[in-house]
Amino acid sequence: MHELSLAQGLVEQLEATAAKENATRVVGLQVVIGSYCGVERDAFEFAFPFAAEGTVCEGAELRIEELPVSVRCRRCNAISHPAPILLVCGACGANDVELTGGREFLIRSVELEVP
Repeated sequence: MHELSLAQGLVEQLEATAAKENATRVVGLQVVIGSYCGVERDAFEFAFPFAAEGTVCEGAELRIEELPVSVRCRRCNAISHPAPILLVCGACGANDVELTGGREFLIRSVELEVP
C-alpha cells in the first residue's frame, strides 16, 4: 500500500513546517488529490493516522479535496472532465487530448498551533 508511504512523507513535510514555525502541533490540513494521480482516497485517509501517530500531526484533521481529470482537446480546444479511464474530449469525442489536470497530489493548507 503506497498510500502509507505517501502519508509518512506528508507527515515528514508537516513536521519540518511545524518546526520551522515553532508550532507545537498540526491542528488540521487540506490535501488535494487528483483523480488521475494514483492515490486511493480511502486508503490514504486510513493510512494518515498511523503515519501521524506519535508526531506533531497526531490528531490532526485531514481534509481531502478531490479534483477531476481535466483535458484540453487539440482539435476543438474544449476543456472537459472525462472519466479517468476514457480520456476523450467531452465536446467532440476526439481522443487527441492533453491532460491538464487530475495528477495533483499536494498540500493546500496547514493549520498549526503556535504558542
